Amino acid sequence: MAETITMPKLGFDMAEGTLVRWVKNEGENVNKGDVLAEIETDKATVEVESSASGIVRKLLVEAGSIVPIGNPIAIVGSADEKIEEGAKPVEPKSEKKPETLKDQSTAEVKPAPSPAGMTPAPDAKQATPQPPTPIPSAPSPDGGPVKASPLAKKIARDNKVDLSRVQGTGPGGRVVRKDIEAALAGGPQTTDRRPQAVVSRPAPVVAVTQEDQTIQPTRLRQAIARRMAESKTSVPHFYVTHEFKMDALMAMRKQINDYLPENEKISVNDFIVKASALALRQFPNLNAALNGANVVRYGHVNVGVAVTVEGGLLTVVVRDADQKQLRQISAEVKTMAGRAREGKVKPDDIEGSTFSTSNLGMYDVEEFIAIINPPEAAILAIGSAKQVPVVENGEIKPGWRMKATVSVDHRVSDGAEAAQFMQALAGFLENPVRMLV
Repeated sequence: MAETITMPKLGFDMAEGTLVRWVKNEGENVNKGDVLAEIETDKATVEVESSASGIVRKLLVEAGSIVPIGNPIAIVGSADEKIEEGAKPVEPKSEKKPETLKDQSTAEVKPAPSPAGMTPAPDAKQATPQPPTPIPSAPSPDGGPVKASPLAKKIARDNKVDLSRVQGTGPGGRVVRKDIEAALAGGPQTTDRRPQAVVSRPAPVVAVTQEDQTIQPTRLRQAIARRMAESKTSVPHFYVTHEFKMDALMAMRKQINDYLPENEKISVNDFIVKASALALRQFPNLNAALNGANVVRYGHVNVGVAVTVEGGLLTVVVRDADQKQLRQISAEVKTMAGRAREGKVKPDDIEGSTFSTSNLGMYDVEEFIAIINPPEAAILAIGSAKQVPVVENGEIKPGWRMKATVSVDHRVSDGAEAAQFMQALAGFLENPVRMLV
């Protein structure tokens, strides 16, 4: 029997997604679990797998379309099976052209009104338009990264287009999809934006001025802003900070890594993910979520790990982290973080966390606090592990110390329980052999 594939819900607050590209075309064989399409959400470009095996009988959505969750996007069935023709293909929504900014030396810049909801994706099938007057977008002197939308980067990567040679017409000179299409068609928007050789000569001393810029936030940044504002204003946070003795862990990590190849070495964060998962077994209220008037205690311990990506953060999820070995946790985090930075995450990579961690230790941060990632009840913010002077038995000597702060939803738990959780976490981090037995 033919099965209708629908736009999946890839997040509890997702309302719609942009179908970036079909991986399978009509008439092609597809197996259950094969990648069927690539969909751009507020968070990332996600590879969506087919939920059925057979032949792709009909694609109901054109590339570039913005589709609400639950709407049909394709039909998979057998070759001789009769399929319903009732569903009509969804027409792609066109991208709204940005207003050209006026020169600030002669007129005041009026910021464009904020869009209601998500920024629509451009029309994949429309004819190549004549571009508006391009907004100047001079390259940085050091040849820094080119500002471009995730969809534009994806099309450029697939078609081997050099983004540094494309003139952006989006807000603040951002390269958007129609700019790439114009470049592929040989339109006038291609230009060499690479730094040119400069003849060395004495330059007159001039006053350096910076013009104000109005930029359009990415969909990821809009989603972060919306969710964090909702969390901070609606969830009563409280915070507990603990300083951990890391001497034994740092020594064990060095010993383990001496036997591992470079690409398999264990990080301090891998130990923290494992220790957090084991401590959460003892404190189910922190591995929970508030659902109306009830508290849902999750049966699995799925630890989210915040990963820095272009334009914001994504949380990749180590499922059943309490049951996995350190090397497995390390390998999974490396793989998922790599996909996240490439814009090729899978739905399971970023959904289903029951507790989150955010580590800024690599940036030499002593301590910080993190905002809870709804609908979870807690998040752990981790600072740097440092060698500092410590006092033991009346003597000053060097020792490894690390501070971490847990942010907790006060509707679900209280300070005493959070403090006990941090003590349990210390029991694993300060005696790391417990994580290996």
